[in-house]
Amino acid sequence: MKTLKQRLSSLHSDHRRIAQGAMRVAFFLLLGKAAGAFKEMAVAYRYGISDAVDAYQFTMTMANWLPITLVGALSVVLIPVLVRARGEARPERARFLGELQGWTIAVGTVLAVALYVAWPWVLRWAGAGLSPQAARMSGELMLAFAPAALLTLMTGISAARLRAHERHINTLLDSVPAVVILIWVMLAGVVTDVGPLLWGTLVGYLIQSIWLFQLASRADGMRGRPALALRSHHWPDLVKAAGVMLIGQVAMSFVGPIDQYTAANLGSNANATLGYATRLLSLLLGVGAASVGRAALPVLADIQQRGDAERARATALKWSALMLLAGGAVTLLGWALAPWGVALLFERGAFGAQDTQAVAQVLRWGLLQMPFYFGVLILVQLLASQNRYRIMAAIAVANFALKAVMNPLLAPSMGAAGIMLATSIMYALSYACYVAVALRRP
Repeated sequence: MKTLKQRLSSLHSDHRRIAQGAMRVAFFLLLGKAAGAFKEMAVAYRYGISDAVDAYQFTMTMANWLPITLVGALSVVLIPVLVRARGEARPERARFLGELQGWTIAVGTVLAVALYVAWPWVLRWAGAGLSPQAARMSGELMLAFAPAALLTLMTGISAARLRAHERHINTLLDSVPAVVILIWVMLAGVVTDVGPLLWGTLVGYLIQSIWLFQLASRADGMRGRPALALRSHHWPDLVKAAGVMLIGQVAMSFVGPIDQYTAANLGSNANATLGYATRLLSLLLGVGAASVGRAALPVLADIQQRGDAERARATALKWSALMLLAGGAVTLLGWALAPWGVALLFERGAFGAQDTQAVAQVLRWGLLQMPFYFGVLILVQLLASQNRYRIMAAIAVANFALKAVMNPLLAPSMGAAGIMLATSIMYALSYACYVAVALRRP
């Protein structure tokens, strides 16, 4: 019987790099998601399904969607550029990194101020279904989530720099905000308001941003002095690719706010129920699929740079098929164990058995997305390494259009479970589109 080390050594070097990177990412993700799970257990224990959790879930989703969208779009197009830049002279690399950081700080600062100023209108439009108490708490939470917009952009750039060197410690540090929130919530003497959630969020994002910047600077061998200029030769192609990619990312980024808007209008703490199910689902999605996806992009970009496009395509298709099967197995197992898992993580304190049944029901319908999500993520990295950003943007717009139609069709009859089913249908469309595109040679 071959050991895991022997099996890895028998693989082609490119498959081995992806597998080894995926195992490192999966290990870090597992630790990080465990920290996140403990945080959710603490929040459930101290707050239950309440107005405070409604406010936190709504604010986190709505305030984070634009910063996360920008980071998602930029990371996909930035990592291949950073991979290519590794062979350049030090002054040119320093110039590009400095200009990248300068514009990140400038855009992040403007975004943070705009979010805080615009939040009353966001509450009036998207949060109309929240209770007056939850709406008030949401306004208070923006004292943390507005600065977090700047910190999220800075963290995303540092993470991309690390991933370009096939270093994945950023995955572990994604859990820093959750750990700080966990500590703050458990040490707080009173949890009738959102103070522990507010300060835990702000301090957690700040520590994560500083820590990742130090690690990225060490990996690159330089810090890069921030500068508001566009002198680096990388900017024209990067801006063009990022602009196209941003269209798709913006479309997909509206999925979260649409879900929150739909859930808020369902009433009866649907936001909190959906939030607990979503965060438990993200544990499975992250450890299973994101590990391979994050490990694959720098490897596929390197293969493309060597001029072996056919090997990159074949490698990605093999991994996609493997992940599709793995996702199907996880779905079957998760469907059977959903009530047990929810009870294990959340059922204590203010979170009762009735809450467990409600969250488990929503979670089961969300599990249907697993095979398609697992399978599509590696194909996303393939198309990104091929610079096929227009096709990726078109697929993302189609996904959003389907989601926008399915939410109002399914949610009124199925409640929060209908929102999850709509997401599963969306990922089925996404997988079908990406497979069709990947099978065609660029």
